[in-house]
Amino acid sequence: MTKVGSIERITQNRVVKLFKEELGYTYLGDWQEREGNSNIEEDLLNAYLYRKGYTDVQISRAIFKLSQTAQKL
Repeated sequence: MTKVGSIERITQNRVVKLFKEELGYTYLGDWQEREGNSNIEEDLLNAYLYRKGYTDVQISRAIFKLSQTAQKL
């Protein structure tokens, strides 16, 4: 792994730790090599937001805005 890659992995590990330990999220693992890998897992996010009581319109809008923002990065 390059120096840049290893620094990025360290940062990613810190973010995973924050989400798991501070925010109570479930870590699904490193999907780097997974077919169809995406920064936004729309099916999982959709199901989560639905369980939290959001409407279909709210969920669609949120995923759309999130996807737009992610493309800009």
